[in-house]
Amino acid sequence: MEQSRFNYQFDKFDSGLRLLTVPMEGTKTATVLVLVGTGSKYETKDINGISHFLEHMMFKGTTKRPGYLDISRELESIGAQFNAFTSKEYTGYYAKASAEKIDVIMDVIFDIYLNSKLDENAIKVERNVIVEEINMYKDDPPRYAGDLFEQLLYGDQPAGWDVAGDKDTVLKMKQEDFVNYFNTHYIAENTIVAIAGNIDQEAIKRKVEAMFENIRQGKKFDKLAVREEQNGPAVKIFNKVTDQTHFILGFRSYHMKDPRRYPLAVLSSILGGGMSSRLFDEVREKRGLAYYVSAGQQDYTDTGYFAVSAGVNNERVFEAIEVIMAELKKVKREGVTPLELRQAIDKAIGRTALALEHSDTVAEVFAEKALFMDKVLTPDEELDKIKKVTLADIMQVASEVFDESKLNLALVGPFTDEAPFKNILKL
Repeated sequence: MEQSRFNYQFDKFDSGLRLLTVPMEGTKTATVLVLVGTGSKYETKDINGISHFLEHMMFKGTTKRPGYLDISRELESIGAQFNAFTSKEYTGYYAKASAEKIDVIMDVIFDIYLNSKLDENAIKVERNVIVEEINMYKDDPPRYAGDLFEQLLYGDQPAGWDVAGDKDTVLKMKQEDFVNYFNTHYIAENTIVAIAGNIDQEAIKRKVEAMFENIRQGKKFDKLAVREEQNGPAVKIFNKVTDQTHFILGFRSYHMKDPRRYPLAVLSSILGGGMSSRLFDEVREKRGLAYYVSAGQQDYTDTGYFAVSAGVNNERVFEAIEVIMAELKKVKREGVTPLELRQAIDKAIGRTALALEHSDTVAEVFAEKALFMDKVLTPDEELDKIKKVTLADIMQVASEVFDESKLNLALVGPFTDEAPFKNILKL
């Protein structure tokens, strides 16, 4: 294995808080990221959406910065980029700025994490914002197809619920729900601070330890184990009048700690990882069936899937699905070529190099793996595993994953009858 180009440091304080510092030579920026190991998979039905709602509330004011303008003005006045995100398994808060402003962005982001007020009046106002966000997702067919696909895979359990929750649940949440969730999930043992860029590691370590001296303590919540039950192709349709049909066709596959996800990543790239991919060539360039078509994998801590996404002409949706299915059959039967394998590996190397020029990407890439594995898996170590993928590895995962018993189709468009779609889901 090649030596990592990153001279990172991974520390764990007595409180349980973990700190990752990643110096980057030549960059003029620094990113501060706080990543918390909670998301919609850690919720119960009556508070589904609270992880995402809480993310919004964290920018509404702290004891030190009473209102949302106090937070946004301070960050914007130094030209910082800042935002937050919620997924099914983690929530993050970050700011990126000129490295000379590192103390400012640390102070603001840590203040948000430690001292958010969760004001009742602010909660009442933000409910409406969240409801409109949910409405927006429903009006975005490519985006909503992704939610629909996971609903199909996992059903009525946390893994199948929408990250944003539903309108009824959002409207019923009380201030005490937020306070309780905040105090029990945003705790030292469940949090990683990642700071990347033009930084002094030892100085950062001292400051972080002092600033988090009174961090909340508690025992980490366990999420429910995901139930996966399927014995044949499944279809889920969201009927909507659209000019295009948007769908995701995919298979259950591997979780993030399964080494088979590396050959599956390479196969995903070959099938749908750009304009030279097999699916782009067959679906768009040769037949003009779609504007976009791509393939990729999603790997959670305990589940995963491979998926093909496309937006196609309503009249030609069956043809498009059949063409995609034919390509999957072909790769399962014949595998890929040595040239395709080499190009996919080179593409992974090149795209990783481009991504890692940015301090925010470096912070997130390092933090995500460390959050769940409690150890650092560097981008170079990931690439080392990609480089070792063989043609035989790809044949194996294609044989395992492209199986009718694992096949699912989620579709947003002007359709109601699932039967015609099930009839063409044959491998």
